Amino acid sequence: MPVQMKLTRIIISEINENQVIYLREVDGDRQFPILIGLFEATMIDRRVKKHSSPRPLTHDLLVNAVEQLGGELDSVVINDLRDHTYFAVLRVRHEGRLIDVDARPSDAIAVAVTCDPALPIYVAEEVLESAAT
Repeated sequence: MPVQMKLTRIIISEINENQVIYLREVDGDRQFPILIGLFEATMIDRRVKKHSSPRPLTHDLLVNAVEQLGGELDSVVINDLRDHTYFAVLRVRHEGRLIDVDARPSDAIAVAVTCDPALPIYVAEEVLESAAT
């Protein structure tokens, strides 16, 4: 059963290649970091701080395309951890079906915070257990 998480921290460093976001359990104390790229960290940070852009950016484009095609963004699920790499899906409702779209966690979370209201973020229990070790 996936565990609902929330984005609690974004660390952007100009001297490091990898940036860090932290997810924390909504109804608990577990948390873990995910290393992401500068572009994704900056996008997530801008959306969390409610900064807008005069033209749609990549994650806006994806949200707009899903909506224009009759879909509804549902949630993000980080569902696997293999060789120190997290895997996620962006869940989209379309014509009564729930469709899982493969995504990097950073992109899926950027889409989640682009939506208004933000999409819920879930992490598979086994991923949380693996991240803790």
